[in-house]
Amino acid sequence: MGHLKRFFYVGSIGLIVFLLGLEFWKEQHYLLISLLVISCAMLPFFIHFEKRSVKAEEIVLIAILAAIAAISRVPFAPLPSVQPTSFVVIMAALVFGGEVGFLVGCIAALVSNLFLGQGPWTPWQMFSWGMMGFTAGLLKDTVFMKTLLGKNIFGFVWGFVFGWVMNLWFVLGFFEELTWPVFVSAYTASFRFDLAHAVANVFFLTLFSAGWLKILTRVKVKYGLLKPDG
Repeated sequence: MGHLKRFFYVGSIGLIVFLLGLEFWKEQHYLLISLLVISCAMLPFFIHFEKRSVKAEEIVLIAILAAIAAISRVPFAPLPSVQPTSFVVIMAALVFGGEVGFLVGCIAALVSNLFLGQGPWTPWQMFSWGMMGFTAGLLKDTVFMKTLLGKNIFGFVWGFVFGWVMNLWFVLGFFEELTWPVFVSAYTASFRFDLAHAVANVFFLTLFSAGWLKILTRVKVKYGLLKPDG
């Protein structure tokens, strides 16, 4: 019976979101519907984590990693797309799993924007960094991600994927007509920023990934923190 109720609630919420989405889309409120979809995509991660039995030390660790990821972004603000936030998110995911990587990415985006400015781009950054951490966590036990080359390829690719997702909010928020030339121009204009992000990820991963993995793994093993991969 509990599963039936849960299915009914989830189905009802999904139907409401779908109907709202249709209405917003008809009225060309593309940014509103996109924010709604992004929020719904992130919600299951937070709900799942909320239901887990988490020790206080584990919450503190996640908060510390998120704070490091957020604060490390601020000094690099004058250099567009160059920041170690993605590196910290990837490291957290490789040691503690995809769920932790997702949470660290989301929180880092939200907290860093307290200094750099909140706006409609914040949920998109939360989603992008969150999914970067989540996918890194999914691949953390593969041979590919255990090599430096694999980590660098992952970081390089996500430098572009992050930018491509962020381009969507720009296009949806500032253009009334969604045409192929609009998308092509937006993605072409962002290429150098996406490349800077990708190269920065490779730089930080190459120099610091081995040391960070050793330190975080030692903390995980010594204190028995966040062993189950969420």
